[in-house]
Amino acid sequence: MGAFVVSKRFNGEYKFVFTSRKGKVVFTSLSYELKFECEEAVERFKSKIDSADFKKFKSSGGKYFFKLVFEGKHFATSRKYSTSLMLQKGIAEIVKYGGQSELLDFTDNPFFDEEEIEMEEEL
Repeated sequence: MGAFVVSKRFNGEYKFVFTSRKGKVVFTSLSYELKFECEEAVERFKSKIDSADFKKFKSSGGKYFFKLVFEGKHFATSRKYSTSLMLQKGIAEIVKYGGQSELLDFTDNPFFDEEEIEMEEEL
């Protein structure tokens, strides 16, 4: 089962990522000024995951990604996938496990994952 991981961005705002069962980042949320807003967004998403909409795109470099639209607003952006099938598997994992995934707080963690840093630069 995946997990929602809350952490701080370099600018002091909060974000969360959804990680797969294998620990890979599937998507990264937008920024939240306050930690409790970030946590509430995760809980709302988990309770209404069936209403989420996944808008699929292909980058100019040939990679596939999606933007997650929830409650009528852009909610998160996925990592880049090499194939359309891998993209669909990422979405399927969210739909299958997202509602029951745990929420982990890494806001005090001084270590950063290079993949997260790259994703933040892309957003």
